Parts: sequence; C-alpha cells; structure tokens
Amino acid sequence: MQFVITGAAGMLGQDLAAAAKSAGHDVVAFARAELDIADGTAVTEAIRGAGADVVVNCAAWTDVDGAERDKDGALAVNGAGAGNVARAASAYGAWTIHLSSDYVFDGTKRSPYVESDAVRPLSSYGRSKLAGECEVAAEAPERHTIVRSSWLFGAGGPCFPATILRLAAERDELKVVDDQIGCPTFTGHLAHALVDLATRQSPPAGILHVAGGGICSWYEFAREIVAVSGVSCEVRTCTTAEMPRPATRPAYSALRSERDAPVLPDWQRGLAEYMALTRAVSAR
Repeated sequence: MQFVITGAAGMLGQDLAAAAKSAGHDVVAFARAELDIADGTAVTEAIRGAGADVVVNCAAWTDVDGAERDKDGALAVNGAGAGNVARAASAYGAWTIHLSSDYVFDGTKRSPYVESDAVRPLSSYGRSKLAGECEVAAEAPERHTIVRSSWLFGAGGPCFPATILRLAAERDELKVVDDQIGCPTFTGHLAHALVDLATRQSPPAGILHVAGGGICSWYEFAREIVAVSGVSCEVRTCTTAEMPRPATRPAYSALRSERDAPVLPDWQRGLAEYMALTRAVSAR
C-alpha cells in the first residue's frame, strides 16, 4: 500500500512513516518545509503525483496558545489546510485519515467523551480543529476517517515529558495543574493504530477516538515522568487558575470509543517506551 504523509517531520509523522515502512508499505513523506497544506495548489500537485492509496494528514498548527494570537493562521492550516488534503486525496482515489483533537470538547463531562458526544471547543485552537473535521467531511464525504486523539508525546519533537524532564533537571520543585484530566498518548502507539486503520479492508468512515489507555491529570503525568527518570525533584499540585494561559483548556477531555477503534496500551507503557527511546538517543 502507498502511504502519503503530510506533516511528516513532526512527532507523529516520523513515527507513522517508520511504522508504515516496518509493515512493508511504501511511504511518500512530506515535511512542512516541502508541503504547506494551506497551499491548495501545492497539495493537489503533490498528491496527484504520489499514487497514494491513503493520505494521512499529520500536519497541524499545534501551538494552542499561539492560536489565540493568530486565529487566521491556525484556521488556514487546521481548517482550510485539512480540507485541501482531503479534497486532493478524494480527487485521486485515496482514503483520507485526518488527525483531530480532544480540544473540540468543552470538558464539562465527567466520563470519557465518545464519538457521538456534542462538540463545543473553548479555544481558537479547538475551533480550528473542529473546522478541519468539517472540511474533511465535506471534501471527502465517503472516503475519510477522522481520528481524535489527545495529549500526544513522542521522541521526535517537543512534548510534555521532554519539558518536564528539562525543568526537573533545573529545579528542586515543579508545580503542575491537577484539574485538567485526559489521556496521554504515545505517538509510537498511535502510529501503529493508524497503519491498522489504513490497511483494513474497509476503513471505518467518520470519526474515531484513539487515545492512550488510562486517565490522569497533568500533575499525575508529570509525577510519573519524574519518578521513572530518577531525577530528584518534588512535583506539587496547583490549579489552572494559579497558572493561567491565553487559551482555555477543557477540564476533562478523556477519550474512549463507542466504535471499532484500535485500543492503545496504557499511557504508562507509552511513557516507558518514550523514556527508553530518549535514553538510547542520549547514549549515542
């Protein structure tokens, strides 16, 4: 099978390319420097010449707070850009898999969100991701899978564990919010799930929730990161109100599926694999 991956230089894009190749598939990978998905003409030309069976859009504006300052920029990538990818994929007979976010929800629920739950994003970033979902569904109505995931971390780029490890090495104490709850998702696990979805005889159309197993707060995640690292640093709780950010985050955004979605390992296993990878890189 021929995979085309946009956003291929990011954490998930790198892991997806590796997972697809290890499963014996051909991969055409476009980093942002090679293909800006906000440029519809460029996207059409790239996909027309790629012979794709499936196009996985990992390209995204990921700066949640930055989206508050540049709403149009976030929408150009996460909204219209997603539509450009789906339109071109559909035009040349490829299936679209598009990555979306738990931030399309408002966080008022206190049990995991499923695919049929109502969306109500609280931030410009969340609204841009929801716009992308709508664009993909409109441009490839019968040939798309929208995969919502959450709290991604991986060895191929900046992420929460990397930040916590850096700060823990610099400080004796960290404060981390304990009133935002979600599902940390290791990109290595998510990548294999995307390959599974793409290669099914009949890929599931519509929205799927695919996130790491288990549920925790950012504080609990940080405490585990520090514990497994062996660094001496005290992790203490604080509230979101004590550490305000430009973009409002949902207080609860755990995801689970009511459909036939791949089930990922628990986030603790993902963290263990992440730590093993980062240690291997450091040892080189």
